[in-house]
Amino acid sequence: MTKIETLHKKAAALPEQPGVYIMKNKSGGIIYIGKAKNLKNRVSQYFGNVSGHTVKVRRIKQNTPKYNILLKDDKGYYYIRHKTECWQSISAVKQKLDDGAEYLGPYMASDYVSNAVKQALDIYRLPHGGKVFPQDINRNGRPCLNYYIHLCAGACCGKIGEKEHNANVEAALRFITEGKTETLRQLKAEMAEASEEMEFEKAAKLRDKIRAIEKVTQRQHVVAKGAKDLDIFGVESLNEKSCLCVLRFRDGDLVATDTFMFDRIEKSAEDYTDMISSYYASRPDFPARVGVDIPSEELDLLRAYLTESCGKKVEVYTPKAGENLTLIEMAHKNAQEKLARALAFDDKKKAALHELQELLHLPHFPEYIESYDISNTGGAENVGGMVVFRNGRPLKKSYRRFMIKSFEGQDDFRSLAEVLNRRISEYFIEPDSGEGFGIKPDLILLDGGEGQVSAVKVVLEARGFDVPLFGLVKDGKHRTRAIADLGREIAINDNRSVFTLVSEIQEEVHRYAITYHRSRRDKQSLSSALTVIDGVGEKRARNLMVRFRTMERIRGAEVEELLEVPGIDRRTAENIYEYFRAQD
Repeated sequence: MTKIETLHKKAAALPEQPGVYIMKNKSGGIIYIGKAKNLKNRVSQYFGNVSGHTVKVRRIKQNTPKYNILLKDDKGYYYIRHKTECWQSISAVKQKLDDGAEYLGPYMASDYVSNAVKQALDIYRLPHGGKVFPQDINRNGRPCLNYYIHLCAGACCGKIGEKEHNANVEAALRFITEGKTETLRQLKAEMAEASEEMEFEKAAKLRDKIRAIEKVTQRQHVVAKGAKDLDIFGVESLNEKSCLCVLRFRDGDLVATDTFMFDRIEKSAEDYTDMISSYYASRPDFPARVGVDIPSEELDLLRAYLTESCGKKVEVYTPKAGENLTLIEMAHKNAQEKLARALAFDDKKKAALHELQELLHLPHFPEYIESYDISNTGGAENVGGMVVFRNGRPLKKSYRRFMIKSFEGQDDFRSLAEVLNRRISEYFIEPDSGEGFGIKPDLILLDGGEGQVSAVKVVLEARGFDVPLFGLVKDGKHRTRAIADLGREIAINDNRSVFTLVSEIQEEVHRYAITYHRSRRDKQSLSSALTVIDGVGEKRARNLMVRFRTMERIRGAEVEELLEVPGIDRRTAENIYEYFRAQD
């Protein structure tokens, strides 16, 4: 019995009842989550005749589900970090570390997290910078501007003590977790109680806190008084594209707007509910209500799926009139505008790519372009950078960095040859896998002229890597002037769209390579500065920089914090601590 026959037999044994099914690849990773009124009929469809499958099913069979991947954006999760020991603090961070701090979250919307933290810091007059207390108290001698405009209580200058500062931090956390409505209710009750007890100074401080909350939060536009905990979905299609817009309301405020572009969908109830389910598959923060505009017969299944996924009741409804219908219309309008902008942008980029194809006589449309540049200072910290443009847009998740390993000194030709040789080797590990180095580009562009092209062309031919290769030549003012081939230069100044496109690519690869070089050079310089301390060699210096990131943080670290660095013993930690205290 073949594998497909075995799967078909298992599918036939499923109950003819509503339920949720999960598709996994051979390594166990989830590639699709779906729902069905009849599990047996729906799942059986995946293992029948391929020619009869819909486009969506064929894509799932190729491990490329239509929505489950596209609706997982590349932002990742965000947290609110609460440093609980000594002088407390709160901050918005992207990673949850095992550092003893308390973390609130995760949240999917970075703007929601950063806005919530900023509001809390402003209201409770907490420091905004990266100061570390008590080390940084009185270090600068006088308060910053925030103190004078009443956005900071001046902890860095000793204006308030640790106890009062920590009370403000804890109040700020309550404001973030409980929301402004509950916080205002509590503060007003405390102010009334203080007035009755004739504690007028305390009442005045509470009054000022209430005014601060009202002043800061009024900057947000409350578009729906009834939208306390609500997500609104709207989908629009134009030409061959569709756009999903999600408006996320919390405590009456619009805290985030998510938009996603993908290939055109049929606006069927099945596709729409699959898409909404996929949106929440990667998000831990479910709302109490979800507003959609899909046929009512699908609402029960979607409601059951969301309720089961988050462990609490989720109301799913289709607004028919009033304020919530206005919100649905707003989501559709946002999706329409996003589509119009995206398609206009895509059309310009595609036109430029077609002109580039004709100009260079490329055999294929240059959908996937890789560009390379080398950066060093007199041969030191010699590095290479690779950027990728897909359909004329930067594909930053595919960018790569290289340290030159085969030689020391300055030689851009040999450096580029090494980088391309290593890149090709990675391709042949898993050719045509469709991801990262497993993609063969349609075009390779080098920052440089005929010499660079000649050095790399030898590598491509020797490895059998048949990809068109050209160089990007700059003028005396470091602006893109022409495209270089062996024995000739192709002028592009008269072709505005091609000139703009290749200039953007050349500027981006130069920026990426030189940024990597500078970061390595700066780290090396900082590490070298640490080796003057007794007991600190190059390895320990590097470990210190990896742990603390900046010299200022090393300067402010306590002995116990320094002992957490690999290779640092107590004697060395005390030497580092005393070295910086002696400087101070």
